[in-house]
Amino acid sequence: MKLDSQDQKPIYIQLQEGLENAILAGTYAEETQIPSTTELSRVFQINPATAGKGVNALVDEGFCYKKRGIGIFVKEGARKMLMKKRQAAFKEDYLLPLIKEARQLDISSENLIRWIKEAEDADN
Repeated sequence: MKLDSQDQKPIYIQLQEGLENAILAGTYAEETQIPSTTELSRVFQINPATAGKGVNALVDEGFCYKKRGIGIFVKEGARKMLMKKRQAAFKEDYLLPLIKEARQLDISSENLIRWIKEAEDADN
């Protein structure tokens, strides 16, 4: 995971998304502990409050839970919930604008699908 102070996204959101990516990738499996805010602040050289804000966002969204005095753990079902969250964001952020632009350029759905398949084949 890498945090970029030059990025337009706030550091705590970059941290949250990085931890989400790690959960999706299986780096932090369900029911396992994630690094503490102290560890995260030390590793990434950020303010502990910033690290806490990123981690607490995961708790607030229901992907992680706190065990008092022990730490923060990935909730059972978190990967599936994160997948649904990211799929909805993908549709909103990428697919709908793509379709809107395609309509403006008079590009058919069939062409879009063909181009996606061609790009996918070229990537393999």
